[in-house]
Amino acid sequence: MINSLFGIKYPIIQAGMIWCSGWKLASAVSNSGGLGLIGAGSMYPEVLEEHIRKCKAATNKPFGVNVPLLYPQTDELIQIILREDVPVVFTSAGNPAKYTQLLKSHGRMVVHVIANQKFARKAEEAGVDAIVAEGFEAGGHNGSEETTTFTLIPLIKETVNIPVIAAGGIATGRQMLAAFALGADGVQIGSRFAASEESSAHQAFKQAILEAGDGATDLTMKQLVPVRLLKNSFYKKVKSAELAGADREVLKEILGRARAKKGMFEGELEEGELEIGQVAALIHEVKSAAEIMQEIIEDYAKAKDEINYLSIG
Repeated sequence: MINSLFGIKYPIIQAGMIWCSGWKLASAVSNSGGLGLIGAGSMYPEVLEEHIRKCKAATNKPFGVNVPLLYPQTDELIQIILREDVPVVFTSAGNPAKYTQLLKSHGRMVVHVIANQKFARKAEEAGVDAIVAEGFEAGGHNGSEETTTFTLIPLIKETVNIPVIAAGGIATGRQMLAAFALGADGVQIGSRFAASEESSAHQAFKQAILEAGDGATDLTMKQLVPVRLLKNSFYKKVKSAELAGADREVLKEILGRARAKKGMFEGELEEGELEIGQVAALIHEVKSAAEIMQEIIEDYAKAKDEINYLSIG
């Protein structure tokens, strides 16, 4: 279903992560049979336009753009997407009704990212073609409900009648198979591709991902926008402030400006914001996007064969 919807070989979508998902990663994933996404959340309009054009030159396969709806320049980003004829748009962190009909009236496929039943229903009512159901395990901005992927996917499948793409805690073929067993029609993978060769993340951040063990991340800043971070000096400041009862204004002051860019793009590992999922503990090597895709497909096939040998009763 997802394959035919997007015109791709494998039901794998590379998440449009800020400071990681530029044209090099998106085109590499698309060329490998998945759907690559350019992450517009960390791009000025003119930068997004450049990345779209470079992606077009690097692949003749479908690709898309992820647009977080909480930024002030969203209108400009949407107009660039329409002008550059990008076929697929993923929206997140905002009202799905705001741009869905505009995009669909221009023949675009629209997917919205949700973390609960309420927004799943809103997205379906808005007319999106599919939704991404993102569990608590995911890196970056997350749902305040803290619903895990294992619970969220079947919950959303019984809530809506459109395709559901599972996200959060998925980096291997075995995990992809588990998502399908829960009812997902496709998967969106972020953290594994953040640590790819084509990711625009700083090498120091990629190394930090490889060194992350279990318990290395935490969902924090719930009074602002919940975000899962690697634990570093910045994280500790935020956590201490939260434990001391800090309000939104105090947390905004601690966060400051360009904190994610400082950490993920510039490699400031102590004072930067390092957004990554729990599944970082399973990532041990930086590989090319093509190698990652092949590894996922092979792991999926192996796990599927193993399960075929199991019986109940």
